[in-house]
Amino acid sequence: MITLLDPASYQRTPWKNGGGTTVDIALSGESWRFGRTPIVQPGPFSDYTGYDRVQALVAGSGLVLQTPQGEIDVRQPFRPVRFAGETPIVSRLEAGPVEVVNLIGARAEVTIDMVVLDEGHTLNLQPGLHIAYNPRGEATVAVQGDERPLGADYALRLQLTGPLRLTGITGCLLVASII
Repeated sequence: MITLLDPASYQRTPWKNGGGTTVDIALSGESWRFGRTPIVQPGPFSDYTGYDRVQALVAGSGLVLQTPQGEIDVRQPFRPVRFAGETPIVSRLEAGPVEVVNLIGARAEVTIDMVVLDEGHTLNLQPGLHIAYNPRGEATVAVQGDERPLGADYALRLQLTGPLRLTGITGCLLVASII
């Protein structure tokens, strides 16, 4: 089943630590959430003990996540990074505000991943739930060869019972997988 996700239906949720607001593109109770978040000032990340997180910068540059084990480099757009939700993190903004896309999943319930799909590349998706999100500009994606335009901030929710081929025709998408 394929569903178009319209930005008008996205929910706004305050951060657990009160430092900002996330735009939830898709979520399933406490099990997982996929959203876009502006980070306008440096500060601590919310504690998500028991969850895994994957994050990618989509606007701005210069985001660094400081942890007790060292830095997580999120300076370049469209390079997903993975970390445990219980990792103590303080963000550092080297070049002003940024926006990120987050995928957060309860590790006892789901396995999560996020990859980039750009022009001319194909992903072979396995059964499960996948969200193909266009964070900016216009994009076209082919679902099993059927081309579908996707405006900025729109997404496709793909609930799969079998494998599916997803090809980037134009633009650059983030594809979140929740298994």
